[in-house]
Amino acid sequence: MTESAYPERVLLHYLDQESDLCDIENYVADGGYATARRVLDEMAPVEVIDTVKESGLRGRGGAGFPTGMKWGFVARDTGKPVYLLCNADESEPGTFKDRLLIENDPHQLIEGMILSAYAIGSEKAFIYVRGEFRKGYDILCRAVEAAEARGFLGEKIFGTEHTVGIVVHLGAGAYICGEETGLIESLEGKRAHPRIKPPFPAVQGLFGCPTIVNNVETLACVRHVMEKGPAWFKGIGPEKSPGPKLFCVSGHVNKPGVFELPMGTSLRELIEVHAGGVTNGRALKAVIPGGSSVPILRADEVDLAMDFDSVAAAGSMLGSAGVIVMDEDTDMVATLRTIAHFYHHESCGQCTPCREGTGWLETILLRLESGEGTEADIETLYSVAGGMMGTTICALSDAAAMPVRSFLDKFRDDFLGSLAAVQG
Repeated sequence: MTESAYPERVLLHYLDQESDLCDIENYVADGGYATARRVLDEMAPVEVIDTVKESGLRGRGGAGFPTGMKWGFVARDTGKPVYLLCNADESEPGTFKDRLLIENDPHQLIEGMILSAYAIGSEKAFIYVRGEFRKGYDILCRAVEAAEARGFLGEKIFGTEHTVGIVVHLGAGAYICGEETGLIESLEGKRAHPRIKPPFPAVQGLFGCPTIVNNVETLACVRHVMEKGPAWFKGIGPEKSPGPKLFCVSGHVNKPGVFELPMGTSLRELIEVHAGGVTNGRALKAVIPGGSSVPILRADEVDLAMDFDSVAAAGSMLGSAGVIVMDEDTDMVATLRTIAHFYHHESCGQCTPCREGTGWLETILLRLESGEGTEADIETLYSVAGGMMGTTICALSDAAAMPVRSFLDKFRDDFLGSLAAVQG
């Protein structure tokens, strides 16, 4: 097996540099902010939106919605300000790509935000940083101050008539703040209870104003789309899910880390080549392809292109591309119980199916793990999870239920085996 052909790293460009790109002087010397300056001088906002649409860029936060199309939904001529929110509340277990971008190349994100804010007509943008990312928060604050000092942020940026300001906000340290309307509620100073949609944020978001929420990696991609052009971006990966992608690989692999590869790279290649294979020569048992909230895959399902549509066709989701690898010795009952505990702990409690369902899932799985469960408990898990799907305001309930149903579908014998060991 050989590595996918990929001529250069752009999102992880800092890895190829001897200089520290957190320093604005080094970033500018490397060509930074030149694209933003050129675009603001030469292109109208609608041309930026059209360029991003043409590139086929899809959101990298998990949903995979076309970015340019999302921008096009912004309500115009309302008399209200338009806000751009960067979702840096990276809380999905198995995902750690955005933190690397923030801590090692913050100006790439800021430049992407300048371009995006210009496109949607926003003069005020916010970066909502996960509460535990104090290092990244401090780095971003210094980077924003440096960009303001150079005239790249604030009023009349780059000598134009355009204003773009960025506020860095340290979040509440809760998984639910990664849901875009929960993030908005938190940013407004309230408990992060997700909102019923519609209205969608593009119509009524932060402080009741039109708002676009984009992920860190998405906004970083905008800089490269505008620099290299939509044809370059579309030339990487599959037609319907193009571009470079950051894949996080953790678990039982020899070389865990973040890998920048073309969208559509094989899951097997990702594990065996880039992540160095399963540790200690053990056999692969299972893989979660997109963070803990998505359905699990068996070892015989890893010959799969890692793009939004291919993973969906295989019965799972690309999500945040947080790949979690499990070897042949993994206790699937204990693993699922750990996942269930996380979602029980992180439920905001607003919706009854989620508030009560996540607790029941954890309780039953604790009983199974301790050897006190019965086969009826397995059927109860199916029933509880089924009642949680599609019945709540946001997707956290589904995120808790999908792993349960997929673990039971793919590894039912593991759960029955734990019962047999006790009952025998």
